[in-house]
Amino acid sequence: MKRANFKNTGLLAATICFANLAAGSSAADSSMPVASAERMAARIVALSQFGANPEGGVSRVAFSAADIQGREYIKSLMRSVGLDVRVDTAGNIIGRREGSQPDLPAIMFGSHIDSVPNGGNFDGDVGVIGAIEVAQVLQDNGVRTRHPLEIVSFVDEEGGLTGSRAMTVGLTDSALEVMSHSGLSIRDGIRAVGGDPQRLGGAIRRPGDLLAFIELHIEQGALLYEQGINIGVVEGIVGIRWWDVVIEGFANHAGTTPMNRRRDALVSAAELTLVVNRIANSMDGRQVATVGRIHAEPGAANVIPGRVVMSLEIRDLAAGKMQRVFAAIEAEAREIAQNHETPIHFDEIEVASPPAPTAESMRRIIASVAEELDLTYVRMPSGAGHDAQDMTHLAPTGMIFVPSVAGISHSPEEYTAARDMANGADVLLRTVLALDDGALDLP
Repeated sequence: MKRANFKNTGLLAATICFANLAAGSSAADSSMPVASAERMAARIVALSQFGANPEGGVSRVAFSAADIQGREYIKSLMRSVGLDVRVDTAGNIIGRREGSQPDLPAIMFGSHIDSVPNGGNFDGDVGVIGAIEVAQVLQDNGVRTRHPLEIVSFVDEEGGLTGSRAMTVGLTDSALEVMSHSGLSIRDGIRAVGGDPQRLGGAIRRPGDLLAFIELHIEQGALLYEQGINIGVVEGIVGIRWWDVVIEGFANHAGTTPMNRRRDALVSAAELTLVVNRIANSMDGRQVATVGRIHAEPGAANVIPGRVVMSLEIRDLAAGKMQRVFAAIEAEAREIAQNHETPIHFDEIEVASPPAPTAESMRRIIASVAEELDLTYVRMPSGAGHDAQDMTHLAPTGMIFVPSVAGISHSPEEYTAARDMANGADVLLRTVLALDDGALDLP
């Protein structure tokens, strides 16, 4: 656990500015307003009705009828807090609040509301509801920022970061033809939610359009919950590399082939699986390596496996660390192959995500805000993908985590307490105010 060791003068100035601007208040006799845990919880419950399933979670997959209904609810909330709402050509919902200097670059924050099939009610939703809560607090207290504010609900995050990718690097024709869980292609899904797949270039934002991007999200892991920490200051979204590992043995009769005459591909696969686990555990850091799939051929009980295809996934925030983990695994694989006369080949899959570090300046601001609010925090990576990883290409990006009870996510059992959601919204609010007051320009 860390505590900030400096005061953010931009935040302090923003605090005074907030107090002075609040209707009927002064810096001397006002404290900064805070997010309403009760209001956020009520809105989460209301949103959960769209796509609710019997298990208590939600199946609000992108482009489905439930998603369209949920999107209409989010647009109504945005309008109720004074935002001008539009849907860009990619289908992203954007609520804009003009600043006193509208020519300044906008501060964007938000997340997504689509879910995985049979998912939970907090993944993504907390970030969108929290962003709307920030707008609510600003409206209720008569505060106008210098910079325009843009609250975003990205389209189809769970299906492949469709909305944020469209906003930053664009979508390929092949990506548009991918079939979503709704039964529609991405192209037809974008059209169904009010976008225009023929004019996707209109969704692209250029460097300089945004001052910064911030995403509030549940952790989806157990670190904050188990250690009793209020806030995660996200250092970045880990990179992911995938391989198909092919092990060639010799299929032979299981009853007549002596043990010392076998070239058993599955035995080599088992040893390699243990190697992957041991190497990932032996290095300092938070890297992870996983074998999640093993297929043995011919797959008969009375035949020695002659060929195995297994998966290997490595994740870390540093590309160099991922390569070191792979190199160590590959070196021991060569020994296993030699010992058992089972050649091992690593075929890297092209589809992978590079590491996406958040901006150090944004980490410092978020950490300082947590300190000012007397909230405990820790710097940590995100092991899951988020829209923020695409937004790092566009503007200084920060990410705020709040605890997930027992680390459960993508499940009807997913839960984040209302107080934790409000803590996250408070950090988000003050981060926005600090950015508006010039905190990015501070040394």
